[in-house]
Amino acid sequence: MNEKALKVLEYHKIIQKLTDFAGSQPGKALCRGLVPSSDISEIRRMQRETSDATARLYRKGTISFSGLSDIRGSLKRLEVGSSLNIEELLRVCSLLETTNRVKSWARSDNSQIVNNEEQTEDSLEQMFTDLQPLTPLASEIRRCILSEEEISDDASPGLRQVRRSMRLTNDKIRTQLASYVNGSTRNYLQDAVITQRNGRFCIPVKAEYRGQVPGMIHDQSSTGSTLFVEPMSIVKLNNDLRELEIKEEKEIEIVLSTLSGLVAEQTEPLNYNVLLLTELDFIFARAQLSRSYNGTEPDFNTDGRINIKKGRHPLLDPKKVVPVDIRLGDDFSLLVISGPNTGGKTVSLKTVGLFTLLGQAGLHIPAFDHSELSVFTEVYADIGDEQSIEQSLSTFSSHMTNIVSFWEQADEHSLVLFDELGAGTDPTEGAALAIAILSNLHRRGIRTIATTHYSELKVFALSTPGVQNGSCEFNVETLRPTYRLLIGVPGKSNAFAISQKLGLPDYVIEEARGHISQEDESFEDVISDLEESRATIEKEQEEINRYKQEIETLKQRLERKEDRLEASREAILQKAREEAQTILREAKEFADESIRKYNKLGKESDASRQMEQERAKLREKMSGLEKNIGVKAAKKPKKELTAKDLRIGDRVKVLSMNLTGTVSTLPDARGNLFVQMGILRSQVKLSDLEKLPDEPSPYSARTNLSSGTRSGSSKVKMAKSYSISAEINLLGRTTDEAIAELDKYLDDAYIAHLSPVRIVHGKGSGALRKAVHQYLRRQKHVASYRLGEFGEGDAGVTIVEFK
Repeated sequence: MNEKALKVLEYHKIIQKLTDFAGSQPGKALCRGLVPSSDISEIRRMQRETSDATARLYRKGTISFSGLSDIRGSLKRLEVGSSLNIEELLRVCSLLETTNRVKSWARSDNSQIVNNEEQTEDSLEQMFTDLQPLTPLASEIRRCILSEEEISDDASPGLRQVRRSMRLTNDKIRTQLASYVNGSTRNYLQDAVITQRNGRFCIPVKAEYRGQVPGMIHDQSSTGSTLFVEPMSIVKLNNDLRELEIKEEKEIEIVLSTLSGLVAEQTEPLNYNVLLLTELDFIFARAQLSRSYNGTEPDFNTDGRINIKKGRHPLLDPKKVVPVDIRLGDDFSLLVISGPNTGGKTVSLKTVGLFTLLGQAGLHIPAFDHSELSVFTEVYADIGDEQSIEQSLSTFSSHMTNIVSFWEQADEHSLVLFDELGAGTDPTEGAALAIAILSNLHRRGIRTIATTHYSELKVFALSTPGVQNGSCEFNVETLRPTYRLLIGVPGKSNAFAISQKLGLPDYVIEEARGHISQEDESFEDVISDLEESRATIEKEQEEINRYKQEIETLKQRLERKEDRLEASREAILQKAREEAQTILREAKEFADESIRKYNKLGKESDASRQMEQERAKLREKMSGLEKNIGVKAAKKPKKELTAKDLRIGDRVKVLSMNLTGTVSTLPDARGNLFVQMGILRSQVKLSDLEKLPDEPSPYSARTNLSSGTRSGSSKVKMAKSYSISAEINLLGRTTDEAIAELDKYLDDAYIAHLSPVRIVHGKGSGALRKAVHQYLRRQKHVASYRLGEFGEGDAGVTIVEFK
């Protein structure tokens, strides 16, 4: 991309903002070197990285790369056998700690995604995964080196021993010197202090008492009145201390050499960490820049199509900037923007050019989602007045010089931007030259945007296919531009209206009108009428949109109301189902208890009276349950039955109970008869019955009764009805034992017309349940089976329905 366009479109100002967001010097260097690319795959990769980093920032907050420094020079020294100094080792440690911090930040972000069930592919994930914190190496460096000036005593056993000896020697020296300072020699001293000169401990002795304190003189005061003497008694101790200091330096060198050796073993992952962290710092700087101006990822194409939605120039005050919509390259490839001065023409022009540069550099643009940009190999911009006295260039000459510089290089893959094309010379010649330039570029298929005040260019745009007018809106009443860009409508310069509003006398304005041609005045009037019509249409469109919004709001409100009603209905039905289930379960338990009592009473004397009492209690209980469930009045049978219509063994439906059963006795004179409903035998009225068609069963003989007598099979049915239970418990059985027992039980239950029945097999390993279900699938007289629901035993019970 040519440097001229980058400068004119203020691309470098955005890059400076980007650089400020980087947290490390290597990252800042990458930001400063960022230039637009023309490779669409690379552009899309960088845009994806910027989007993924922005998403992570919004989820998790900022990330710091401040500990990153370029240690590759130090690693090169290690390769040739050198040792690193303390500062270099601390930079390696800081790099590893930054690596660990960044990787932990990414790991916590991933766990947040998993918890929120938002698993999506992330272009940055592999980079975070490849980071190697080398925690043992960082911990070892931090253990041995406390700061740039201090090595830990525990860095090595030799260093610990040397420093221990140094402390003991130091204590001995201070003890002996303290005896001088506090003893009889005190009167010979200038001050009662212990000091050092040339790395050796001394005491300040008055010059006149030099002979009273034997020792070596290391220094004297500026006046010569004080001599700094090392007493002979501590000369050896000072010598010992100096030797220990030399040993300490050697031990420190050994420690640094050892640490350097550990670092040398990890040069490859360390180099890779530097590259990865630098790239991540660069990517997250782009993300922070995007977040600073609320940017979005544009959609790219190679068709020369631009569609910017609500674009905001990133260098303008976000509180004041007016978003613009700009299109190009769809049904027209050349856009001519007209309108008054300070109306926003140049800003619109720069917005298109700068957005193109930013997008192709992998940066987001401050525009609405899914704005479209095209990939251009070059952007040529002739914007601004660049006249030069030194070069003897006028405004017109500077523009022409710039245009000539790229005239031959521009092709169909270029974007060309002109600001006030043809200005700075005779209007007639300037307009003609501008039309010629634009026509040539248009024929060459080059995407072009130009701003102008010339009416000739507006007419050219109106009359040429593939060329479109655009205008920057201006409010004549307030003398202020609205900065809105309108595609398809040419703009007025509004010079007369502005002058009149500012107070220029009307007669001057009328005289000025007389100097323009009738055609120009008519054209300006046509433009004025177009603007008035456009304003009226926009006002009506706004009203239509407002009505649509109100309708949509009412529709959403109605849908929410329907949703609430549906939810309430479902809640009521669910509650009713649960209550009905509870009531039926209680009824079943009561019925089971009653049957057990019947079986017990059948063996005792006076059984008939007591059994009748129990039946009465059962009827009262069922009546109470019907009231609780809220059963409506029983439906009338489709056909009124008579005593002649029924025979013992016929299948009937008891309407008041909504249960099916078989006739046990014929109706008496009052129309009462007994019906066997599974394990329940109840007396009902003939009018409460509805006859059902007989169902043939392969497992039981047909009922063959005549005038009150029962066949053997009927007796078996009745006997089974009294003794069979509605549940079989298979817990503790082996699979073979359970299937044998289940086979007999299902035959008995089917003969007794007992449906549904419960098979209790438990949960356990699931083997027994699986065997039971495999057996049930093979039984022809089983209509369906299912696992129990909540309150029925869940997965430990299977409910079976017979045909």
